Amino acid sequence: MSVELRDRFFALSAGPASAEEAARYRAEVDATDAAPAATVNGLDVCWHPSARFKAVRFIDAEHLDERVRELFARPSADAPYLAAVFADPHELSFRTFENIVPLDRLFEAVPLEMELVERAERAEGVLAFSLRPSEQARDLLTRLDGLNLYLPPLNAASRGGERFIFHSALLAEALTAAAADALPPSVAEGFSHVNPVFRCNGFEPGDANFHLHRDTPYYDAARGHVSRYTMLLYLTGGTGSPALDLAGGAAFGEIDAFTCVIFDQRYEHEGAPYLDGRKVFLRTELIFAAGEISEEPEIGALFSKACYLTGESVFAPELARHADAYYNQVAAAHWGGSGSGPARETFVHKEFRGVHFVANGYDFWFPKSDALSAAECAAITLLDYFNCKLGGTGFRALCRTEVIEADDAGWIPAFLRDKHSRSVMTRVDKSAFFPEPERAGSMCCPFHTAGGFDPTRFDEVIDLYTDAQSFAKAHILPAPILMLGEDVALDPDRFVIRDNLIHVLGRKALTPVNFAACWNDESIPEDYLTVAAKVGVEQFLVPPIIYNESDGCRHLRFDFFRNSWMVGHRQATIPIPRIIELAWADPETSHAWRREVDESLIDADTPLEPSDLWDDEDDEDDDWDEDDEDEEHS
Repeated sequence: MSVELRDRFFALSAGPASAEEAARYRAEVDATDAAPAATVNGLDVCWHPSARFKAVRFIDAEHLDERVRELFARPSADAPYLAAVFADPHELSFRTFENIVPLDRLFEAVPLEMELVERAERAEGVLAFSLRPSEQARDLLTRLDGLNLYLPPLNAASRGGERFIFHSALLAEALTAAAADALPPSVAEGFSHVNPVFRCNGFEPGDANFHLHRDTPYYDAARGHVSRYTMLLYLTGGTGSPALDLAGGAAFGEIDAFTCVIFDQRYEHEGAPYLDGRKVFLRTELIFAAGEISEEPEIGALFSKACYLTGESVFAPELARHADAYYNQVAAAHWGGSGSGPARETFVHKEFRGVHFVANGYDFWFPKSDALSAAECAAITLLDYFNCKLGGTGFRALCRTEVIEADDAGWIPAFLRDKHSRSVMTRVDKSAFFPEPERAGSMCCPFHTAGGFDPTRFDEVIDLYTDAQSFAKAHILPAPILMLGEDVALDPDRFVIRDNLIHVLGRKALTPVNFAACWNDESIPEDYLTVAAKVGVEQFLVPPIIYNESDGCRHLRFDFFRNSWMVGHRQATIPIPRIIELAWADPETSHAWRREVDESLIDADTPLEPSDLWDDEDDEDDDWDEDDEDEEHS
């Protein structure tokens, strides 16, 4: 039945279906429960839609577990390495709103030589070119529209048409070379490259316009890069009314296929569908050396609000228009200061297990209470902003939520004053997860040990156990927040409050351990190690949280973006090892600890190479080689 649901989804997506047929299918999906088949980039996914898994994504199939890989549909014959997965929309956060499809494997098969010719300046900061690609590149670009990768955008009400987002460094490199040769000196100064993230947009006659907006500039302080010009590459030609309208600049009523328009991102612009056929174009941007960039903290605050409301729009679609308003204000602010925004502000009141708070994505207000510490307020803010999972469920889905519009934030202290909050987080002694091993005994291996073999007292099993503990400790001990099923455990020591800032401390790496061994009974030390428990951890990389108390409220402010930097977080489940007596009596336990380790966690900070821990063929020289390890992780 699950395979039939999967196939019908794509059949209904590909062609017209009656309202009755579509409603019947939705009812079947809503009545279907499904467990996750895999986890990709922190999202649980399934191969078919269900009551929980409804957000389709396209990923490289190699990221899926080989045991279930073939159950996932392949959406495109042109890109058979892509698999369609279904995610839980309640788990989405600003890191996963958009599905950026990897397409370099598609582009590496053809020569991508291309040039921009016939330059015409249509207005100040507005250039038009004709793109001349190789024949194979032209054919491939034309076929992008038929890859079956389009997804409904979160802001569908304001943008019209359909789109998908893809990444191709190869296409970007080819366009970078073409642009470098074609741009006039006044534009080319400081030009670095074309952004390798592309948006493929498709419009049919009669679709809604892509409403008037500004493109939000890309900015990377670490690399010293900023975008200044948008690049539009039209893969089809046609006429519109107009097809592209740059407010205060040029208007394009007729566009030929493979026209490339490059315009200054200060321009507001609007796009209309063609009147005489399908409109398909790619959108990316030109990246430049940043030069002199001044800080404007308010822009980061606005962008945080926009991202937060975008996530909340999954639950309350009416918030999408508020997010769009903030995005447009941000885009304008990059060029001319913060300016004016919406007449009224949008807030979200949430209740999580008896704790009430109000948020807008930058400001988080909690009632001041002896039972609810500042560290707990900071932890709840992190869980909410990043939509972390508790017991497999996204945090926001565990909250009762209401949207409130107001002129300002003045109403919040009185609103929260009678909301009695309590502590919802436990304290845990992390050392209890890591009991000391037994003292090693004088025995060789099961084959050579008379009178019974006790793995809990055998030196090589203990070494392996200690090594596995070191790996787990490196992730668990520094974590400010632990997920124990549906419970949340807080380590207050990882939240340091100084002056009016809350610092959230991250993790530190531990040194790995390696060893040699002799085994002659067809078992190996890993057979005696299994998983005692699994603990979810949250590792955050965030700037200090601004904190103050007034009017009976705890007020936290998170400037995650700061107009110059992004932040990250990583959620993972860490297996805690234990030693067992007879591994071969239960095949499911053999090598269990190794199988449970998420390979994405094995990095230069906490190196653990399970395949290298035991080498049956060479037990004489198995010392740790730091040079080899560094080279492997470089």
